[in-house]
Amino acid sequence: MKGVNLQDPIMQEFVENLDRVNELAERSPGFIWRLKADGNDATSLNPFHDEQIIINVSVWKDADTLKNYVYKSFHSDFIRKRKEWFNAYGKVHMALWWISAGEYPLEKEAVEKLEFLDTHGPTNQVFDFKNLFPKPH
Repeated sequence: MKGVNLQDPIMQEFVENLDRVNELAERSPGFIWRLKADGNDATSLNPFHDEQIIINVSVWKDADTLKNYVYKSFHSDFIRKRKEWFNAYGKVHMALWWISAGEYPLEKEAVEKLEFLDTHGPTNQVFDFKNLFPKPH
């Protein structure tokens, strides 16, 4: 299998709840789209060429609806427990950016945005929840 070894016993709780977390996202206010590979998730994708890293890319109506899902739903349990399942990935592990209606980011773009944010810090091109930039008109 490409990607994180989901068969490892340490990943059991993560694996058992992955569909639940993804379904919650899809039912949450503001959700528009999420990247999926074979199956119903993106765990088999490996854009960093490192099987210890998984990618999660989604599109939301705005930063507030995403923030509510990430930090004020069952998903927040995953945030608190991520260190049990995953090693830290550099300084930056989440990148936000505005896209035009009807656009859906590719894996490559997500990797580039994350790397740009890690190297240059928040800008109007890519940012984080602590440094939100307004949606362009």
